[in-house]
Amino acid sequence: MDYIYMVNDDKLMIRMNAELDHHLAEEMRQVIDDVIDKRGVTHIVFDFTKVDFMDSAGIGLIMGRYKKVMDKGDITIVGVRESVKRILLISGLHKIVNIYELKGQEA
Repeated sequence: MDYIYMVNDDKLMIRMNAELDHHLAEEMRQVIDDVIDKRGVTHIVFDFTKVDFMDSAGIGLIMGRYKKVMDKGDITIVGVRESVKRILLISGLHKIVNIYELKGQEA
């Protein structure tokens, strides 16, 4: 499985186990939107500890979920590696989501 998720009250935690590219982003979009709609999730935490690559589809996935929860909640990305951090900064996502780097990661 490329990701696993858990829902606790209004929080959705998603642990990624693969690159976040267009192949995975569409599947995740459908699953996350379904959980948001059915469970009333307003806070999403992405664990990127094992993610070392993300393309524009990953940015679109995060941006779209932000638009769904922004009125009542937020998005946090934890365990961000330097290679993915650069993409998040260039895309401007760091201005709208909480980002926490992976500790001990070399630049």
